[in-house]
Amino acid sequence: MKASGALDLALVVNDGPEAGAAGVFTRNKVKAAPVLWSQQVLTSGRLRAVVLNSGGANACTGPEGFQTAHATAEKAAELLGCGAVEVAVCSTGLIGKQLPRDVVLAGVEKATAGLDATAEAGLAAATAVMTTDTVAKQAAHVDPAAWSIGGFTKGAGMIAPSMATMLTVLTTDAVLDPAELEPALRAAVRVSFDRLDIDGSMSTNDTVLLLASGASGVTPAPDEFDAALTSVCQDLARQMQADAEGVTKRITVQVTGAADEDDAVTVARTVARDSLVKTAIFGSDANWGRIAAAAGYADADVDPDRLDITINGSLLCRGGVAAGGRTDANLSGPDVLVAIELGIGSGTAEIRTTDLSYAYVEENSAYPS
Repeated sequence: MKASGALDLALVVNDGPEAGAAGVFTRNKVKAAPVLWSQQVLTSGRLRAVVLNSGGANACTGPEGFQTAHATAEKAAELLGCGAVEVAVCSTGLIGKQLPRDVVLAGVEKATAGLDATAEAGLAAATAVMTTDTVAKQAAHVDPAAWSIGGFTKGAGMIAPSMATMLTVLTTDAVLDPAELEPALRAAVRVSFDRLDIDGSMSTNDTVLLLASGASGVTPAPDEFDAALTSVCQDLARQMQADAEGVTKRITVQVTGAADEDDAVTVARTVARDSLVKTAIFGSDANWGRIAAAAGYADADVDPDRLDITINGSLLCRGGVAAGGRTDANLSGPDVLVAIELGIGSGTAEIRTTDLSYAYVEENSAYPS
């Protein structure tokens, strides 16, 4: 599908003995055909395989696009000896372009013939889903009790909840009750991918899938599994932030003292999305006034007389007025922590974002595929 000849199709197969699965998808009302297909098949809570492609989103492609997603699942099912309703499909790339169905199906056949459980195969799969990403993104957790979680993701721009222009496949060999998978995945996504907000643009294709094979024979304690799953998702989200389009600064907006967690998220997200905040940080300018203004227009409880703002450890605003000079904060490095204390309650949250650079504008104004 890619004119460059780069890898553009991946196949992940769950060899079992179990086939439990869960998924979290975009909240965009305009959903790509593979999202609609995968949501449909996941009502059973089972998956044997996932086919993923880059080079085309298969979004806004009508009945033909949905038929391509269905045919892709049917082809994989035929080759793997399972049902099409056990195969999820994921796509990423340019919206509005029909996928070359024959090419996709041939790719599924080639991928099936090349199935391998090596680290090299995992890297190849992570590479095949890349679009504007510059590096493949993988993470893993291996527990001393001999169960593990691994995963890969793609995503560099069009990043906002629910999730990002991202495709993520997570696999575990733990023995888990299928009813536990979806709540565990949603809880992990809520504090990882859903807290990554690069440009406020919600994709049509966001998909995070969790496949549980039970191959280890080990049943972890629910809290241990949840913590490990969250850790892997947060690792992948940080990698996406570090590889975001045009990134020169990795920004964490940390809000404390909010009325509740929802308010903390709202204020942090509003500041993280504000173009004037992002451009100031791109210029290494600790312009706390822009941060105060953004916090003030957030749809949350904010008392300007209790507002404190600290940037990279330098307190610049206390009680809504200047507490130091903008040059007190050192923004010369790639990591920037914006800490906002609202002084109202105990709600806390963090949102990860990046600066708004020349390169981001250039890349997205020229993006063809």
